[in-house]
Amino acid sequence: PQHVEAVTETIVAGERDECASHGIYRLLVCVNTLKTGKVVKDAMPVVHDVAPALVRVDAGGGFAQTAFGTGLPTLVEKARQNGIAALGINNCVHFAALWPEVEAVAAAGLIAFACTPSHAWVAPAGGIKPLFGTNPIAFGWPRPGAYPYIFDFATSAVARGEIELHRRAGKPIPEGWGIDAEGRPTTDAKAALNGAMLTFGGHKGSALATMVELLAGPLIGDLTSAESIAVDDGAGSSPIGGEFVLAIDPAGFLGAEAATHIERAEAVFDAITGQGARLPSQRRFEARARSLANGVQVPRQLYEDVRALLD
Repeated sequence: PQHVEAVTETIVAGERDECASHGIYRLLVCVNTLKTGKVVKDAMPVVHDVAPALVRVDAGGGFAQTAFGTGLPTLVEKARQNGIAALGINNCVHFAALWPEVEAVAAAGLIAFACTPSHAWVAPAGGIKPLFGTNPIAFGWPRPGAYPYIFDFATSAVARGEIELHRRAGKPIPEGWGIDAEGRPTTDAKAALNGAMLTFGGHKGSALATMVELLAGPLIGDLTSAESIAVDDGAGSSPIGGEFVLAIDPAGFLGAEAATHIERAEAVFDAITGQGARLPSQRRFEARARSLANGVQVPRQLYEDVRALLD
């Protein structure tokens, strides 16, 4: 039940926020991963209190969402005690976005950073062979009386799920998303999935992807994206490995003045929106309000695919 609740909450949150690539579609991904036998469906995460500002959670081969929920209270407590704390999640299977997790940390009044490798699907800048995962990074900043400031993006040009959705719909992908198996630029979704995805921003995205490999791989004693896909061994599971989460308490730096400076930060956001620009996740929060009022609409094909799982 713990896994079911954690996974369901994440999938529903994605659909609610109109993140199609991380919504109900991910249910198909979860079921496929279960069929591969690469995830332990009844794993019980174990918390290891390793240092005053460090906590590790062994997911036991289960989904990352369950392990994160298990370790979150300790992470928050340590951040408040020490001003900063880090959580390393080991031996987990990760299929979803990171924004639900940094939102949860920000909801506790803390600043959050999270990252995780995946499978080796992405070529480094200047290369043609998959080495990195899509390697998302996410950041959360608590805001008074409003949604937190959140961004969550892959260090690849696009999330792999977006290419999968294009393939399912028979649509071409934009140039710059991927290359074929021979290293040639392609707009064919299937060819890109069989070749390699590309990082965003060339060498800049490639450097950030490397950072994710290191922070959520060797630093916490877990797998790189290349090691993850080797463990998968063609089974088609979701990525296997670790996740790194950092939490900072503004009061650690500022004491009683923390609320004043968090409020002062609103001027930055006002300056962005004041010139007609959007904040990251603004569309998602607007979608959340619509969905909570009106429900969600699911594409017919996806609906049929989900119903087929019952057969």
